[in-house]
Amino acid sequence: MIYEGKQKIWSDYQKEIPDDHWFYVRSCIRQSFFPASEHHFLKITREVLGKDIYETPHHTTCGGIAYHSDTIPQETAMTIVARQFALMTEAGYKNLVTSCISSFGNYTEILETWREFPELETRIREYLWKSCRREFEKPAYVAHASDLMYKFRNEIAEKAQRRLVDHSTGEPLRVVEHIGCHYSKMFPHKGVGGAEYPCVLSGMVDAWGGQVIDYPERRHCCGFGFRQYLVKANRGYSVSNTHKKFESMEPYHPDLIITNCPGCPYFLDRWQYVIAEQTGKTYGRDGFGIPALTYEELAGLVLGYDPWDLGLQIHQVAIEPLLDKMGVEYDPQAKYLGLNKKEILRPGLPQNLKCF
Repeated sequence: MIYEGKQKIWSDYQKEIPDDHWFYVRSCIRQSFFPASEHHFLKITREVLGKDIYETPHHTTCGGIAYHSDTIPQETAMTIVARQFALMTEAGYKNLVTSCISSFGNYTEILETWREFPELETRIREYLWKSCRREFEKPAYVAHASDLMYKFRNEIAEKAQRRLVDHSTGEPLRVVEHIGCHYSKMFPHKGVGGAEYPCVLSGMVDAWGGQVIDYPERRHCCGFGFRQYLVKANRGYSVSNTHKKFESMEPYHPDLIITNCPGCPYFLDRWQYVIAEQTGKTYGRDGFGIPALTYEELAGLVLGYDPWDLGLQIHQVAIEPLLDKMGVEYDPQAKYLGLNKKEILRPGLPQNLKCF
């Protein structure tokens, strides 16, 4: 009976993710932080998996950051999102997939609000028509891009050129997964596994040969928190959140962190530099940090893509120790070459965090 009860609870947190035909909306901040990730999501889904993923150059930010930072009212964010729905409708798509976790939360919150308050949806439709003469159908399904990568994780594993394995020992890499708060904490039933046991990232790690490491602060916020960071005076709260996570995961000696939120890899990456400069402490082996990768970057490594094409040189924490452990071949001299194969500006190296 206990087992059956657990199975029933688990079944409530599964998602029947559509197989194909998606309208893709990019993230406003991911394009700045890790621009190659979105490019490789489209490359993997279209070229490796053969899926129909459409995007339009006319879409904009969803307004989520402004809404969550209390700089625009929710109705303004709703009208922005209604325009996105109109672009989807005009393109002939019904399934919408977002690159950003906060967009996923924002779209979900808006649809749930309209379901509870249909009169508000009517008002937003009027705003949209008055502002840009557009109409829309609501999406039949809203997913986050990591949902699709999770759904097709086994297909990616079948096409893998590498696995998440130490090539010298054959042991699986020790991987910490970090789920963005707006993926499953706002509406747990919308995420694979709910708020406490989301498996959208751990499922990828398992399928690609790694070992998922549990630790006490696994579900703790990365520290972005919008106003924790966007308001300069509050940034001590942001770094203290991240510091708490690193202190908690340190005894388990992870080889890497995988994330599915725009802010999470940025802060789990950059705050390691700040903590090292402030305290002299680093959390990886031999004075290096712990690489924090997006799920697209990790999928790209598994599929055999060049690490510099994946944009891994943009990370603050050195990626080379991980590449060496996986047995990835790479050209150190190509790390800072632009598309024209000419060297771009090399960054200055930090005082305490070891980098190449």
